[in-house]
Amino acid sequence: QEQLLESGGGSVQAGGSLRLSCAASGFTDSPGYLAWFRQAPGNEREGVAAIYTPRDIRYYSDSVKGRFTISQNNAKNTVFLQMENLQPEDAAMYYCAARSSQTFSGNLLHRNVYEFWGQGTQVIVSS
Repeated sequence: QEQLLESGGGSVQAGGSLRLSCAASGFTDSPGYLAWFRQAPGNEREGVAAIYTPRDIRYYSDSVKGRFTISQNNAKNTVFLQMENLQPEDAAMYYCAARSSQTFSGNLLHRNVYEFWGQGTQVIVSS
């Protein structure tokens, strides 16, 4: 059974950093796409970063570009999100998502692209 397990959330002051991890297990092959989404109370789930695992191609939302970095391990079954210069507006529940297929054409930061989701890890940023 496919599972995604996030870790690394926590509480930081504005300007601080956090690194999130997401371990994928139970997949027959490495997921073709892994992504990070976030959702703050009252807001829709927003895609912030995605990675095409076979070729390590990375995508970012405008809101995090230049501050967040998505990466993967050599086995292509763990994805990381390094978050720098965190601001109060970055506070949210962060979710890892996976798409098993290695083919896709469209917006990789849309939630409907992904079949599998983790339970989330909380990020709190105080001003």
